[in-house]
Amino acid sequence: MNAGSFTIEREDHTIGNILRMQLHRDPNVLFAGYKLPHPLQYKINVRVHTATQSAPTQVYTQAINDLDKELENLKQAFENEKTRYNERPKLGY
Repeated sequence: MNAGSFTIEREDHTIGNILRMQLHRDPNVLFAGYKLPHPLQYKINVRVHTATQSAPTQVYTQAINDLDKELENLKQAFENEKTRYNERPKLGY
């Protein structure tokens, strides 16, 4: 088993929970969790345990890249729907 700890500055539960969920999608991840060290400190500590064939830095980087792609797809879908909504015929309301 391999283990790694990462500190992300200026983030909170929003990013921590999304990143934890994304890490758990990888079959090589045995454990992924995060914590806020203190409510007044604006940072999170992420801990990742992987199977022996995977490095924690590798799965951490892959999870961030996958999230970046997912959020870009979500943004594009939102923009497409916004454009479609704005181009609909005006119905007087």
